[in-house]
Amino acid sequence: MDVSPKLRVGLRALTALTGLALLAYVAHTAVGLGSPELDELFQEWVYCGLIVAAAAICALRAIAVGEERAAWLVMGLGLLAWAAGEVTWTLVYADDPTRPHPSAADVLYLAFYPASYTSLLLLARSRTDTFRSSLWLDGAIAALTLAALIATLAFQPIVDATSGGPAEIAVNLAYPVGDLLLLGLVVAVFGLNGWRPDAVWLLLGGGLAFTAFADGLYLVQSAKDQYVQGTLLDIAWPASALLVAVAAWQPTRKKITIQDWLIMAVPVVCGLVAVQLLVYDHFERVNPAAVSLAAWALLLALARLALAFLENQRALDQTHTEARTDSLTGLKNRRSLMADLELQLELSSLASPRALLLFDLDGFKEYNDAFGHPAGDGLLSRLAARLADAVGSNGHAYRLGGDEFCALVHTGRDGIDELLPVCSAALTERGEGFEVSSSFGSVLLPEEATTPTQALQLADRRMYARKGGRRMSAGRQSRDVLLRTLSERRPDLHLRLRDIGELALAVGRELHMGPEGLDEVARAAELHDLGKIAVPDAILDKPGPLDPVEWSFMRRHPLIGERILLAAPALRPVARLVRSSHERWDGGGYPDGLSGDEIPLGARVVAVCDAFDAMTTERPYRDPVSDTDAVGELRHCAGTQFDPMVVEAFCRVIARERPVHGEVFR
Repeated sequence: MDVSPKLRVGLRALTALTGLALLAYVAHTAVGLGSPELDELFQEWVYCGLIVAAAAICALRAIAVGEERAAWLVMGLGLLAWAAGEVTWTLVYADDPTRPHPSAADVLYLAFYPASYTSLLLLARSRTDTFRSSLWLDGAIAALTLAALIATLAFQPIVDATSGGPAEIAVNLAYPVGDLLLLGLVVAVFGLNGWRPDAVWLLLGGGLAFTAFADGLYLVQSAKDQYVQGTLLDIAWPASALLVAVAAWQPTRKKITIQDWLIMAVPVVCGLVAVQLLVYDHFERVNPAAVSLAAWALLLALARLALAFLENQRALDQTHTEARTDSLTGLKNRRSLMADLELQLELSSLASPRALLLFDLDGFKEYNDAFGHPAGDGLLSRLAARLADAVGSNGHAYRLGGDEFCALVHTGRDGIDELLPVCSAALTERGEGFEVSSSFGSVLLPEEATTPTQALQLADRRMYARKGGRRMSAGRQSRDVLLRTLSERRPDLHLRLRDIGELALAVGRELHMGPEGLDEVARAAELHDLGKIAVPDAILDKPGPLDPVEWSFMRRHPLIGERILLAAPALRPVARLVRSSHERWDGGGYPDGLSGDEIPLGARVVAVCDAFDAMTTERPYRDPVSDTDAVGELRHCAGTQFDPMVVEAFCRVIARERPVHGEVFR
């Protein structure tokens, strides 16, 4: 807490003085230190001074800290009213045999109760994020059960000893009732706080509960003429007031961490206690107040069980909904699609077919790379909303994950041809520097597929066939132009790169890469040395080791290749792989020093295939080695230069596609 230095010094002085006074009071009252002539000083004035000090400490908290100011100011005023009642009793009524009852001191004493109630509720409202119904009920159940126990054990003797006129009886009963309400509210607020062991609630609640128990014990002893001034009981009141004062300066903690087992245990245990009290009433009559409180506690415990059932049911419904809904777009997800496909296949017929429309976004990866993932998420949300509007009442829209969408519709044969372009247009967005569109595949149910898996597989094949055709017009043409350029510059390099592309495609299939990933890794393998067209032939054909200046030229070629490829929007995903194709698994590569999974998987595949090709083809500076030796070297460098998983996949491909004299690579 931020407190001014002067106020902090004053607070420390007041706290130290109060602590010394409390120690002196305990020593005199409990141990009997000091002469009997000091009894009046300690039992009246030191006693009152300790309560005034507690009120002052709470007031200082309200003055020094703006947060929860009202709660601690009200608590300080309540403690001050209590102290004023003690002073009034000592100065005016203590020695008056004809004192009125009730008196002004009673009014001041009783003012402490509403002040403490108000302070507790203000603090609860400030420190609790949400007022959950279950927490209110838990607190109320515990409070009623505790009140029933106290009413059973201590309330009846007080009632029996109460006599006099209506006002006197009302005031005599106001104290036990006020204490009963105070204990109940302390327990209720503690329950509202999730039963957590927070320092503020433990000190504040403990102090107020200590006050209530001391009052109850005093009232029972007074009713039986057993109370004696100057005993340990007299220490309880100033000690409880000081506990409240200490609570005022504890740090604020608002986050609730609720223990599930404790939340369930409280209403169950309290319900059992209430039942036992009601059973006990059949054998030993208990006062009506205790029976009524126990009955209400039991009823609330039953209500709590009903509420717990409803909360669990809502949680299950929410979990069920979340499990079948895409969290980003709000559309149904793949799990919902599979369930809906099962149902619609049963309902479909040749006369009333259903259609599965599968969409995959074209250009979304480039958009995501250029504008970032938050912008990509925003684009997916917009496109999803448009797709849902386009489908409308004709069926349902789904997001299967990534940039794949789907629609399951029941428009009939004629309506499908009209709906497809509308849905495709909904999944299209253009702007400065980008264009996102979609490829699609459609399947008629049950004419073309009779199971959900069969329907999805057929739609997926048709969609990627269309996607491949579209890409041919952009990416494939750009790639052919670049390969032709390489062929004119270095015919040997052009042919070698085609071989590396085939190898990379086979390894990608071995690693179960998707169709789009396979296309990208094959193109990257063919174009990964594109930047070498900017490297002088003297460096490329040098028979000996390269010097540092020549190496600097060579290490620039992945960046040059990336810049060339970025000029063709359809090859931007390939450009990223080309840039990283000379990185090493251990981080010792170039140009970015990436390591491990930081290197794109496609680039790791290209690196292994390029190394194998480099070792098995003739170079100006060395003779080729056998496939067996090359595979051995790849295995030796797995974990340092190459990804071990990619090396293993490559070895399986070579063993299958390039057997040498029956030898198997292991």
